[in-house]
Amino acid sequence: MKKYLLPNEGNFYKANLHCHSNLSDGVLSPKELKELYKAHGYSVLAYTDHDIFIPHNELTDDSFVALSGFEAQFNGNNKYPGVPNEKKCHICIIAGTPDIVKQTCWNEEYAYIGNVAKNKDKVKIDEKTSDFVREYSHDGISKMMKICRDKGFFITYNHPSWSLENYEQYINYDGMHALEIFNYSCELLGYQSYAPGIYDDILKSGKKIFAVAADDNHNKSRPDSCGGFVMIKAKKLKYEAITEALFNGDFYSSTGPEIYELYVEDNKVHIKCSDAVMISLTTDRRFSKCIWQEDGKFITEAVFDLNCECEYFRITVKDINGNHANTNAYFTEAI
Repeated sequence: MKKYLLPNEGNFYKANLHCHSNLSDGVLSPKELKELYKAHGYSVLAYTDHDIFIPHNELTDDSFVALSGFEAQFNGNNKYPGVPNEKKCHICIIAGTPDIVKQTCWNEEYAYIGNVAKNKDKVKIDEKTSDFVREYSHDGISKMMKICRDKGFFITYNHPSWSLENYEQYINYDGMHALEIFNYSCELLGYQSYAPGIYDDILKSGKKIFAVAADDNHNKSRPDSCGGFVMIKAKKLKYEAITEALFNGDFYSSTGPEIYELYVEDNKVHIKCSDAVMISLTTDRRFSKCIWQEDGKFITEAVFDLNCECEYFRITVKDINGNHANTNAYFTEAI
């Protein structure tokens, strides 16, 4: 029996889930960002300005969905950006429905990055969770993740390399839906932000999370847009359909290659993709498989046997330019 891991029905929509406008420390306005991303084939953009939740539902139309969100920072003893060797944790918090218009866990103390202080009057506050005091600790960060998750938000754990966080930090966070497996802005700064190893660390601990690639764009002195994205397979281009697909994991992440089809049949996983030089299977065991191009011919499909008693598997596609596409991890108990 064939089981599709990426839905067989629906359409793929290109999305960036981490974006900063001139409402915080970005350069472009929300409308200018919409125009930029639409010109590069994107249909979805999550506006995640620092510590202010300002929905842009007016930008949503038949060809574009503006997701509402914000990025929350957890620092040590210093304000952002702080001392160079200080550990930090940043998470993006994206509303699951367009009618969520109040900011969860608001605290004016954190509203200061870039132009945030000038725009904080635009924020509608969820009084039930306001004056939330952030504590840079496993429990403090997990507490905010849980509150936001219970309020219907999709939560990503961002750029661990830039944050200088190690295994001891990220392995103890509970409540994230996804890890940023790639952050384009941080990559351009030299932080080696492609993090499949960290993704495997978290998966092997028993947490069933997804992987997203994102820009974290600010559009300042360097072009940091349109480098990392997710391809969301949804029934239609509507806010709730897009976020339903996110919560279900009906997407893959990429910096270039495309995945067209992904399914399991007779205990074998099948993938069809754009031109690749390598397609690999990764599991939680000392069991992996890798297919490389031969005689200069690109690979566009692969089949991997799953007879390894693995708990999960994921697939990576690499193109001739060194760009990667990463599937989410799929746990065999659910297949």
